Amino acid sequence: MDKQVSSRSTSQKALRINLDEKKYGTIVEIGAGQEVARQFFIAGAAAGTIAKTMSAYDMVFSDAIYGVQQDGRYVSQARVQAMMEQEFDLVVDRVGNIRSKSSRYFAYAATVAAKSFGRKNECHAWLGVRIQMYPGAEPSDIKVHVRMLDDNAEAQQQALGVIGVNLIYAAYFYFEDPKMIIDSLTDNMKPNRVEIDFIDFKGPYFLDVDNRIKNLHLIRSWKTRAVMFKPDGSVAIPAELLYKKNILTIRGSFRPVTKLNVDMIEQGQTSFYELKGVDKSNTAVIAEISLNDMKGNDAQMPEKDIVARVQLLNSLGYNVMVSDYTRYFSLRAYFRQYTKMQIGIVVGMVNIKQIFDEASYKGVEGGIMEGFGKLFPDNTRMYIYPEIDENGELNDFTLVKVPEHLRFLYRHLLENGFLAGIECSDSELFSIYSRDLLRQLPLGRGEWESAVPESVAEEIIANKFFGYRER
Repeated sequence: MDKQVSSRSTSQKALRINLDEKKYGTIVEIGAGQEVARQFFIAGAAAGTIAKTMSAYDMVFSDAIYGVQQDGRYVSQARVQAMMEQEFDLVVDRVGNIRSKSSRYFAYAATVAAKSFGRKNECHAWLGVRIQMYPGAEPSDIKVHVRMLDDNAEAQQQALGVIGVNLIYAAYFYFEDPKMIIDSLTDNMKPNRVEIDFIDFKGPYFLDVDNRIKNLHLIRSWKTRAVMFKPDGSVAIPAELLYKKNILTIRGSFRPVTKLNVDMIEQGQTSFYELKGVDKSNTAVIAEISLNDMKGNDAQMPEKDIVARVQLLNSLGYNVMVSDYTRYFSLRAYFRQYTKMQIGIVVGMVNIKQIFDEASYKGVEGGIMEGFGKLFPDNTRMYIYPEIDENGELNDFTLVKVPEHLRFLYRHLLENGFLAGIECSDSELFSIYSRDLLRQLPLGRGEWESAVPESVAEEIIANKFFGYRER
């Protein structure tokens, strides 16, 4: 359940800001009414806080005020950023010399695609606040991306009004603790009405904030189930990265990512690209890290440790997803929100054995059959990497041993192409174990370097990841 940070109602939060004559700014909202402004006016005493409210719904008017959108998208991070900058500069220019020098100015902006009548559109919003943390200070920004899950426009508008007030309130009162800002965004809101899958802190007051860590906190504060990172290390919007793409993913701990992991991904790509209509240009390759253990509990991995793994994977050019999904069918369902195209999941032999372990489906009403029904309904297949057994023999996907009463199910999946084998390019890779590398890292440079890609070794040494120490 989402954490409730403040016991104040939405109206009480708005009123507290309204009664502080030092807080002053503008509220501009496009696409779902003026719900945040309405909350401040309902609370009372808004004349002392709100310099202006505005909604520029017409694209021509919006472009005239905030500039032409080069990509043609109006519900975007670029648009909300332009709105915040323009409105903040205006309020400071127009009243900065006549109001008290103790004033702290703000500009709240929202651009929204709410549910449209008769259409099945993606319902989402970009919200942002540009704010002075101290009188006269250079402003800092907080931006969030929100997916609205209510099934009607009125409820979506109401939810955005609550989040907007929470964002402005948190920026003023919790700015020293970004995690508290995140926790408070869904104050006074029932669960499962919104998903917040991106947050960005920027400006002089947030210079020491690592946005990767703060986005991971979105998962642990139950604002979203997953966050994504592009190869350049920036936080990605899942809908933008995955929309109408084929998806190839591999789950692992990647602590650290090894040459074996890379070979699994590359062999999976080779097979995936053999499918009709699938190629590098229309495929998102994603390395996924689950925060959960095999029983579905938070494994309590430190966020800096997770960020180190993300950084190493990014250095190899991979997109990275961090989630709290335990079962593969839940991971597939997440991807299916954004694309109807092909989904490929690269797994090891040990993963296949887990998938056929009925104990893994505890709590699933239909047990293993429901799990498989959700994992392989359409355009989804698993690519299975071989292993070396205790006798040094190579075992591939055709040799997986499953319980007797499930062997016909396994055969069905094989014969219908839901399961496919991939090869290992070099049998020497089977001698690589991450646990062995982790024991070597505190001893400095050594044999472990040959087990990881060169760029990964350089990053580990430069950043002293996973306990690495110079000797």
